[in-house]
Amino acid sequence: MVVLHHPPHICLGCDVAKDTIAVSCGGPATVIANRSRDIRRFLRNCEADLVICEPTGGDETVLIEECLRRGLAVHRADTRRLKAFIRSRGRVGKSDAIDAREMVAYGMERWASLSLWQAENPEEARLKALVRRRADLVAIRVAEQNRAMAPGGRELAVTFKAMLAAINRQIALLDKEIRMLMRSEAFAARASIAMAMTGIAETTAAALIATMPELGTLDRKKAAALAGLAPHPNESGNKIGYRRMRGGRPVMRTILFMPAMQAARGRGEFAAFYKRLVEAGKKPIVAIAAVMRKIVVTLNARFTEKVIQQS
Repeated sequence: MVVLHHPPHICLGCDVAKDTIAVSCGGPATVIANRSRDIRRFLRNCEADLVICEPTGGDETVLIEECLRRGLAVHRADTRRLKAFIRSRGRVGKSDAIDAREMVAYGMERWASLSLWQAENPEEARLKALVRRRADLVAIRVAEQNRAMAPGGRELAVTFKAMLAAINRQIALLDKEIRMLMRSEAFAARASIAMAMTGIAETTAAALIATMPELGTLDRKKAAALAGLAPHPNESGNKIGYRRMRGGRPVMRTILFMPAMQAARGRGEFAAFYKRLVEAGKKPIVAIAAVMRKIVVTLNARFTEKVIQQS
């Protein structure tokens, strides 16, 4: 994780919308257009050395690119942490200008622990885009299949069949491109390690690598937490509730569910681990969650070993 090594002199808070950005250095906010030339013009006259923004479904991409082009440190804040920080300051009002100012306070107070945004590797960005698009098409396919089976679907069978055929063709094309990318020098080693595990085929390996490119650079606790698979306590007074998995990247649970189910069926290297947990009294779903966490931690360790061997 890359962080600042000295306190920022000026922090710039940016509340990003689709068409505009509210920017503040702690005082009244200025609104600029969310376009490259307008952002460049603003940054030319800005002496900030740390920029804070939130993820907004990709609307922040242009801002981040322009800031990196000028050599500015950028932190894309976790929305929940930022909101919790704002609430802790007693702020109850909500507007783009207020949020931009609060981001400045967040950056000035938390700068030492804020990870700085790093420009994405083009190949990793391409794999992520392909995997994301494939997941979207699979979701659309499931929706179409459900509609086809709903009452009245038989009368429209021709349209459903045509739509499903078109979706399947697109998924096949994406699979071909993903396969080629996974066999390239950038991903071949990691793909080979992941696919050596029972239940992880090429598509699942691609999804894992695209969703968590940090695997191989983290310790075991951080890997589990980033994957959204770390159990958190649920206790108060005499109450001791079930620990719950929160935060991280929840999509990892979807990706890892089927490989974990392989262990539940008695297959793969984690089958014995699953069996021990169930025999110890754990509920099957809790044991499956533990297997998912074990897969992530194991992959992270094996990727780390590969990096060390190559260095």
